[in-house]
Amino acid sequence: MMMTPIYKKGGTNMNNVMAIINNALDESFLDKLTSHRSLASVPFGARYRLIDFPLSNLVNSGVTNVGLLLQTKYRSLMDHIGFGKAWDLDRKRNGLFILPPAHIYQANRAYKGDLQNFASNIDYIKRSNQEYVIVGSPNIVANIDYRDAFKYHVENQNDITIIYRELDVFRRDTTYTVVNTDDNDRIIDMKVNPKKNYYKKISLQRYIMKKDLLLDIIDECISKGEWDFVKNAIIGNLNNLKVYGYPFHSYASVINSINGYYKSNLELLKPNVWQDLFLKNGPIYTKPKDESPTAYKNGVNAKNILAANGCSIKGEVKNSILFRGVKVHPGATIKNSIIMQKSIIGKNAYLENVILDKGVQITAGKSLKGDINLPMIIAKNTLV
Repeated sequence: MMMTPIYKKGGTNMNNVMAIINNALDESFLDKLTSHRSLASVPFGARYRLIDFPLSNLVNSGVTNVGLLLQTKYRSLMDHIGFGKAWDLDRKRNGLFILPPAHIYQANRAYKGDLQNFASNIDYIKRSNQEYVIVGSPNIVANIDYRDAFKYHVENQNDITIIYRELDVFRRDTTYTVVNTDDNDRIIDMKVNPKKNYYKKISLQRYIMKKDLLLDIIDECISKGEWDFVKNAIIGNLNNLKVYGYPFHSYASVINSINGYYKSNLELLKPNVWQDLFLKNGPIYTKPKDESPTAYKNGVNAKNILAANGCSIKGEVKNSILFRGVKVHPGATIKNSIIMQKSIIGKNAYLENVILDKGVQITAGKSLKGDINLPMIIAKNTLV
């Protein structure tokens, strides 16, 4: 009989922690990339989806009861995660729980905010055996070990702990939730997507608290007609509760814009970023697919690229990300681009600063060029 491992770091037992990944978020900022899929299932880094990062971080930290809140367009997400086997979450006890959106239960009720989805799945939260909960979102790409943060939360007797990252440079066209702390890391102010970035510390949208406190906050907010988790449940309680920040010092990227998505992918071509994200705090798991290794044909010119399995490269590819099964025909040139699964680049085609969604076909001789700060996006299954 297999025993569930007890993950400890500094004496902290993570078996007493559950998690909720909140995918009930605005997805419009990713334009065509979320027209047919949810935010959590957006492809990233040649072979992953955004959901892989929070799921892997939780499992690597010893959290084995994970609820995933859904909102819309979740077919591809369901196909990707299945029963959670890739993350060792297909379990008889605990495991991965799919939490349907509020409109499944109340079809004629207008959507008011993400707390509505928390409330619709309140039984799952109440029935979970864990005392603590981590609430997160799928649009933060990072490799976070929660064990030290949880230990800090317990030992400091915080009501809420928010994991944050300090930035020197804010990415263009990307919105952030910024926080301000005193000298002891108590959060004294917090703003969602301000036009001016008042503070250098950004929330990584990871919140640690007791489960009973989350239940009380949900009830309190909804009884007042407040439906936004961050603005009402968290910011609305900064003066009432002991809310502290916990600094995260490794690589983290907020996916809140096309430019942010594009630059975050290309940053993986830097060895230090790749190591921080995929090696430092445990592996990032994803749905496995059995495909042959990528084939680099005679005369190919490939420099500084990340290519998944199943690709066939016969042209020139530089500073780019290629997902599974991409075919690059002879004479084709790809620069500073993201080419998603099963896309085909025809002979002598030229792509620069471009994002191709899955299954795009670029015919021979075509030339597409975006701007380095505003890449051109070609929608899924388009023929150009």
